[in-house]
Amino acid sequence: MSSRRGFIKSGALALFATSISGIPSFIARAANGSKILMPYKKNKILVTIFQRGAMDGLMAVTPYTDEYLKAFRPSLFMSPVKTGNNNPLIDLDGRFGLHPSMNAFTPFFNDKRLAIVHAVGSPNNTRSHFDAQDYMESGTPFNKGTSSGWLNRAVGLLGHEAPTPFQAVSITSSLPRSFYGDNEALAINNLQDFAIQLKGNPMAANMASKSFEELYDQTSSSLLNRTGKESFDALKMLKKTDLKNYKPANNAVYPSTPLGNSLKQIAQLIKMDVGLEIAFTDCGGWDTHYNQGTDNGTFAKNVNDLSNCITAFWTDLGAMQDDVTLMTMTEFGRTVKQNGTGGTDHGRGSCLFILGNDVNGGIVHGNMPILSKENLEDGRDVPVTTDFRAVFSEVADSHLKLKNDKVLFPEWQGKKIGVMKASV
Repeated sequence: MSSRRGFIKSGALALFATSISGIPSFIARAANGSKILMPYKKNKILVTIFQRGAMDGLMAVTPYTDEYLKAFRPSLFMSPVKTGNNNPLIDLDGRFGLHPSMNAFTPFFNDKRLAIVHAVGSPNNTRSHFDAQDYMESGTPFNKGTSSGWLNRAVGLLGHEAPTPFQAVSITSSLPRSFYGDNEALAINNLQDFAIQLKGNPMAANMASKSFEELYDQTSSSLLNRTGKESFDALKMLKKTDLKNYKPANNAVYPSTPLGNSLKQIAQLIKMDVGLEIAFTDCGGWDTHYNQGTDNGTFAKNVNDLSNCITAFWTDLGAMQDDVTLMTMTEFGRTVKQNGTGGTDHGRGSCLFILGNDVNGGIVHGNMPILSKENLEDGRDVPVTTDFRAVFSEVADSHLKLKNDKVLFPEWQGKKIGVMKASV
């Protein structure tokens, strides 16, 4: 069978709402949902969110006692002390403060279910968004030639054949770099619009609007025949659930934003018990070069959406929270010093969030040095004191019970930092 990447390049079949790529016959075997519910209901599920554009970790979780940071950011610095009409930081531990627009996270941190890792990032010092994202998603920060993504390798380490086409799902318009590789994964932009589109095919204009049955009946291509039929089998699994009228549990209210919609769909897949084990989605808007703002503005809006979406998702899960761990990531952070346009430029270390009942929460993990100029990377950036692979591997190993870091992150030989209870 052709590889996924070869299949994509051939243009034989692409899915604009699902971006399914080279799905083999295992889908047909899983088409009967009743065969999935019982054996796989208790799977642990890892949910990952990529914040594309490089989030300013110093503003999300501020080391507010650092006088150097205050001097470097005369108009962006925030503190837990209320001044005038400004909303103050939420004091976490006497050193770090959470941005006030992320107040939805406060109960999770206080309940020790939310962990924060600061000064985390890639050992590769590139400040290119494209390269940094590629390195983080491949999990090999010094090797551009890696063909697989770290989440795809995680799928391979789960220790069992995919019981369902929904074992690894990205709620995005195309398959993310994290899911490239030999193990099967789906990209679904919208569960309600599980539809296909042919690219590079003269019949595309007519065929894109046809049903799966028509495509299956009319095509003479064995590859299209096989993939179209099995995609239809996957669609039938979704049709068993009333997706359009889904009502979140526990009065959870998802923001009407792309991230809110994505996390709501992940929650639906989890509740459908279709064998989901690894989920991915992303959100943009974190490249705050201009007018970043403090308690109001672009950044405040973005972190408010992030925290409210995650909170709605977690609330919606209810009793299923024990089975789920959620982790955020971003390709790098921002400069310690603000720029001349009220923003921050491409930097190095940032922070990430991990939510789950098996998380060593209520702690800001990592090593954030005093931000004097001599401690900064290249005299300007938060140094990366925790390799992202130390965090990703610990979360995946502990929650999904993976056992081979040499496969998960083949170039990494570091130590884990204790963000999960099992590692403490």
